[in-house]
Amino acid sequence: MKQITLAGITVPQTAALAPMASVADTAYRLLCREHGACMVTGELVSAKGLCYGSRGSAELCRITDAERPMGLQLFGAEPEFIAEAVRRLLPFRPDFIDLNMGCPVPKVVNQGAGAALLKTPELAGQLMREAVKAADGACPVTVKMRTGWDAESVCAAEFAKRMEAEGAAFITVHGRTRTQFYSGNADWKPIAAVKRAVKVPVIGNGDVTDGESALRMYAETGCDLVMAGRATYGNPWLFAEIEAAVSGGTFTPPDAEARLNEMLRHIRMILERSEKSERLTMREARKHALWYLKGYPGASAFRGRSASLESYADAEQLVRDYLAYYAAQ
Repeated sequence: MKQITLAGITVPQTAALAPMASVADTAYRLLCREHGACMVTGELVSAKGLCYGSRGSAELCRITDAERPMGLQLFGAEPEFIAEAVRRLLPFRPDFIDLNMGCPVPKVVNQGAGAALLKTPELAGQLMREAVKAADGACPVTVKMRTGWDAESVCAAEFAKRMEAEGAAFITVHGRTRTQFYSGNADWKPIAAVKRAVKVPVIGNGDVTDGESALRMYAETGCDLVMAGRATYGNPWLFAEIEAAVSGGTFTPPDAEARLNEMLRHIRMILERSEKSERLTMREARKHALWYLKGYPGASAFRGRSASLESYADAEQLVRDYLAYYAAQ
């Protein structure tokens, strides 16, 4: 299988897992690595929160060897906080530090961070410059961006060139504007434009949902690596499917029993790593149960039960009941 090197990190040219706040926690990342994700990135970390000693921010920075290669992602809009946050991340030994310049959610954008930086390219360039200086060669600094603020201000190629000039080691482009959030279709043409505009590696993100779409993104954009995000919800097998597609192999999707047993294992992994009570942790795990059931016949009633899980025993009973229902169809 073809290998690709990004900022000194050599991985198979398959697919990486996107950073996803409140979803891609340690258990999620480990599961996706097991299923073939070639690289992962941690959840969004506030640079200011990290600098002020937020325990929650620090907890998001933990990396296990099984997750590597793994990056940590920062967001912020103040150069001094970004620089200090980078210095505070270095002891965690991330394989790269990614600056988020694409998050569309209001609580990030209203701080002038995330996708708002697409409207302030001078500030974005200063953030990258200070981050690279703070890393001092100990860790590559990268960026994840969107194509622009809205359809009238697509600026991906120009913005990416600025990031490269300030020292970005590789660039990830989500093929949507900020105003799209996650709606509509991703536009891969700006990703191709970024690839033509810069010399550093480019990762393409947006609407990679199966092996065929991954192959199309490689072909249409020329990107060095593809990244998958929301399509992995309840479907960590997506990485194995993409690996089979790029290597010319065959992928056999899991049956209902295998899928739901993996759901239970995923929930166990979440519980094992949680410092909260089982009840509170299960509330956070409910969304995963919903995602694993999605698309199965008659699952709507069972998804309702997923939204009220209080214990692991509840999840086990849900799986038993659904598999009995499924077998009777």
